[in-house]
Amino acid sequence: MPSFDVVSEIDSHELTNAVDQMNRELNTRFDFKGSDAKVTLKDGAMNFEATNEFQVRQMHDIMYKKLSARNIDVACLDKGKIDERGMRAYQTIKVREGLDKEVAKKVVKLIKDAGIKVQAAIQGEQVRVTGKKRDDLQQVMTMLKAADIDMPLQYNNFRD
Repeated sequence: MPSFDVVSEIDSHELTNAVDQMNRELNTRFDFKGSDAKVTLKDGAMNFEATNEFQVRQMHDIMYKKLSARNIDVACLDKGKIDERGMRAYQTIKVREGLDKEVAKKVVKLIKDAGIKVQAAIQGEQVRVTGKKRDDLQQVMTMLKAADIDMPLQYNNFRD
């Protein structure tokens, strides 16, 4: 019976490369000279540090450019608020990976409400979709691509 998995994954190696490129650009840009601005990646979160809030907001543009160049969807980012402590500004941006319970339930509900003859089951941080026809599974994929889900979805492990 044909099936596929709906997942939300980030290539951690590409994320590391994007953070390295961000730091390299921060060191060479004129408007960041002497500010000691930097981005660190730790435990799936990017920590921004700069002299003021304005520079942290400028770093967002650099981040969007570098992540999109490496095919990382920026919809997976969960921005924290910008804290100004002393003479520095800090922000933590979490990189969400995997489907949490609410998003997985939303995906299953969308599939069931569509009336397509497939079954959807939550398996940990992914949703397994099975059906009798390959066309039904492809119809589910196009429906989910058009749906308004706040996480980037990938479709892998397609079996015929």
